[in-house]
Amino acid sequence: MKMPGQDAIAAKGWFKAHRFLIARRVSQAGVLVLFLLGPLAGLWIVKGNLNSSLTFGVLPLTDPYVLLQSFAARHWPETTAIVGASIVAVFYALVGGRVYCSWVCPVNLVTDAAAWLRQRLGLRGVSRLPRATRQGLLIMTFVVSVVAGAVAWEVINPVSMFHRGLIFGVGLAWVVILAVFLLDAFVSPRSWCGNLCPVGAFYGWLGYKSLVRVCADQRAQCNDCGDCYDVCPEPQVIRPALKGAADGVEPAILDAACTNCGRCIDICSKDVFGFGMRFCSTAPRAGGTSNYHASINPER
Repeated sequence: MKMPGQDAIAAKGWFKAHRFLIARRVSQAGVLVLFLLGPLAGLWIVKGNLNSSLTFGVLPLTDPYVLLQSFAARHWPETTAIVGASIVAVFYALVGGRVYCSWVCPVNLVTDAAAWLRQRLGLRGVSRLPRATRQGLLIMTFVVSVVAGAVAWEVINPVSMFHRGLIFGVGLAWVVILAVFLLDAFVSPRSWCGNLCPVGAFYGWLGYKSLVRVCADQRAQCNDCGDCYDVCPEPQVIRPALKGAADGVEPAILDAACTNCGRCIDICSKDVFGFGMRFCSTAPRAGGTSNYHASINPER
């Protein structure tokens, strides 16, 4: 069985077929290292965690999702927390909210590992959860925060548990992380990030109108290999931009579920995809062409 990416490696070389994946791993590992240097090595560049932190004692950053739960629980945060949440919200609103999921969140390492294992073993999964489930869970976290008077999601947040597990060692945190891995690998493919995690749902809403997008601006070159669909954590977002030329659909992937992970860019041997703005067009890149050809399969 041919694995996704073999054509891209042959056409572009191994590094170009993995460059955004490598960049994401460096980003995720770098974020973890910054947070762990303090408690593990006494080097406090960043104090706190992904919910709320202070960098170099100057720059406050706060998760706006946690801040809103705090408001719902009737807890008024400090001014620095509000400032930090505003900085984070503006950043993700511009570059794409679910960039958090693919470039920052450490649980993405776990879910990607599960996807890799499932692909290598040829597993299909035994069920599919509705994608709207995470939207319902997001709403429920605010409802529970109002009723309980506490930030509800933090009780079971795998991201926070991941951090605690790295600092304090074996415990309940790793049981939760293992459960996420087993769910994605053997039960329901890509379920945690794609169907359950309310954090991803929140950041999808936050970045709904973001400027930075993946664009299928060279969709005329598509040879229908299907590799982009195979590696994309949210494959339903690809088709409108890739196959919508005949219907006048712009080539930018505008679906809020897109994580801007860049794997479709890596994996495409024809360089169909690239990062751009939400207003991108099919103007040819250097060395490319924008002629739409009839070999595109409208059924994919």
